[in-house]
Amino acid sequence: MWGLAPSDWQAIQLTIKLCTYTTLILLCIATPLAWWLSRGRSALRTVVQSIVALPLVLPPTVLGFYLLIALGPQGFIGGPLENIGLQHLAFSFEGILFASVLYSMPFAVQPLQESFTRLGSHPLDIAASLGAGPLDRFFTVVMPMCRGGFVVAATLSFAHTIGEFGVILMLGGSIPGETKVLSVLIYDHTEAMNYSAAHQLSLLLLVFSFLVLFVVYAVNKRFEVAKV
Repeated sequence: MWGLAPSDWQAIQLTIKLCTYTTLILLCIATPLAWWLSRGRSALRTVVQSIVALPLVLPPTVLGFYLLIALGPQGFIGGPLENIGLQHLAFSFEGILFASVLYSMPFAVQPLQESFTRLGSHPLDIAASLGAGPLDRFFTVVMPMCRGGFVVAATLSFAHTIGEFGVILMLGGSIPGETKVLSVLIYDHTEAMNYSAAHQLSLLLLVFSFLVLFVVYAVNKRFEVAKV
């Protein structure tokens, strides 16, 4: 397609892998966290919300810098890994996966939290009166009624991971097959003045981003109409 080089396809495959793993991990983490934020009354709720939303306002290079320090061989995470004979996480796929989960966290948590909040407690109270337990209520009431929130959370998480650049470049560099994802490859092509390849990959991401936004707005509109 479009005469893409093998290295371009390698970056595309790595990007899809990173986005898929990030999205799956985020859904597992964000679901209970969003549920707690939408239902909890703890004094820590505001603190946790602020931490979750921090990547929305924090420059990616700042997060990437501190992750590089933490996950590197002298960091409080990378250091102990080195001490027990494991590899530190800087400049590795596992490292950029860890960074992607943190950086895309608000894009999974916030749509789910909003969906859970809109659901209210009335459907759950009805299910409880019929004898449904907590897990049964969540899987038979919450998940079906909030499926739009799950679709939006998954779609935004996947798309946002594709667009990551600063965090990935700071923590992972540009290692082919390991950390060189599409956004970094476009940067490398541009630096090398290979504008044709950069244009093709940029256009690919532009079309994908439009389709993602179209899906998100279509899902939101569908569920808004369904509630009228």
